[in-house]
Amino acid sequence: MFENLTEKLQRAFKNLRGQGTLTEENIQEALREIRVALLEADVNLNVVRELIEHIREKAVGTEVLTALSPSEQVVKIVRDELAALLGKDTARFRFASQPPTVILMAGLQGSGKTTTSGKLAGWLKKGGHRPMLVSVDVYRPAAREQLKVVAKSIEARLYEGKVDGEAAGTPLVERLAKEARRESVIMGCDTLIVDTAGRLHIDELLMEEMERLKKLLNPQEILFVADAMTGQDAVNSAQDFHKRLGLTGVVLTKMDGDARGGAALSIRHVTGQPIKFIGVGEKPDAFEPFHPDRIVGRILGMGDMLSLIEKAEEKLDRKKSEEFAKKALLGDGFTLEDFRDQLKQIKKLGSMESIMKMLPSVGPFAGLQQASKQVDEKQFVRLEAIINSMTPRERRNHEIISGSRRKRIAAGSGTTVQDVNQLLRQYSQMAKMFRQMGKGGLARQMMRGGLGAMGMGGRQKFGR
Repeated sequence: MFENLTEKLQRAFKNLRGQGTLTEENIQEALREIRVALLEADVNLNVVRELIEHIREKAVGTEVLTALSPSEQVVKIVRDELAALLGKDTARFRFASQPPTVILMAGLQGSGKTTTSGKLAGWLKKGGHRPMLVSVDVYRPAAREQLKVVAKSIEARLYEGKVDGEAAGTPLVERLAKEARRESVIMGCDTLIVDTAGRLHIDELLMEEMERLKKLLNPQEILFVADAMTGQDAVNSAQDFHKRLGLTGVVLTKMDGDARGGAALSIRHVTGQPIKFIGVGEKPDAFEPFHPDRIVGRILGMGDMLSLIEKAEEKLDRKKSEEFAKKALLGDGFTLEDFRDQLKQIKKLGSMESIMKMLPSVGPFAGLQQASKQVDEKQFVRLEAIINSMTPRERRNHEIISGSRRKRIAAGSGTTVQDVNQLLRQYSQMAKMFRQMGKGGLARQMMRGGLGAMGMGGRQKFGR
């Protein structure tokens, strides 16, 4: 979501290259471009003013490092200021000393509270916790049913409660909340996530109900769920909620969309509360803690290799990757069956575009993110279909695949003979490359690296 901001900041830094020293004159033009880039990204005006002033003071002051070039100096200063703006450290999640930990989800209607409640429960489960979900939204049709579906998809406990025959209102909301907390203790759940009602806009009835829930439940966390696509509206809503409830953190949803990024850069400064989590997709596991330093790296085009490595460690089968690396680099080579298994591994990491976004957009990686947009993701499906159409013997020994066999494989996979030929040609080229690598010292270095050879290498080639 930061692509436009990244591009404009890179342009501002580029204009400083070739300058001998940083002066008031040459920094002024760079600051003007940085200011425009931030405003176009929908960053709060007051935040922009304060940020630019801090950068100016450090850029022309005594804190400039003489060992760096002018452009490197400004990049460092901007990085440090953005990190300070977002919060230098990853915010910690608060847990109660005596279970259950109560988490109150707040936000406007349509911000994604219900889905986020489920994602948070899934994240807690992965950490060894036993969460329970409850919906106290007795106003919106199907709101409670939606949470039931979400809870089932992640296999989390849900307290439904009875609402039939009782008028919707604060008394019913409070009863459900109290019953859910009691039930969580009985069932041995250490966390209770309360999905509250929202409104299309902030009103007094909404705030009074939220204040009553806060007093009743004494939650350890009050998380404001904000749609990153709404920009400054999300910032303003968070500020209003914080004044009445005292938020402990923010969850930004739809961070994988084409939002301009201003909400992420403004919301912590305006509310004084940290962004604790971000939603990065529709799937239940598309949810992760907010790491300010990593987001700053993405904004400045430095990538986010740590998140990519963590994702690979979580999604990929380490044993299979190491076995593949051993066969490809140190053994007699890998078969088409091995190659198919590695394609399945790669698909677990997400789209090529999402993977490339985590790589730096400068230096030797420049242009990769743009190139990834040209990759046909369906190619992976076609390659897998072609290999599946082969017999086990053909997959283990590709040299026996004659012309007639290629026609049969193409017909069985719904592709063309040219597609089959291309796959076999690319496979042969990669097998040859691995053999050459295995003869040198690189093989054992890659084995010691932990991830399999196909962990990152060869993706682009077979994604074309």
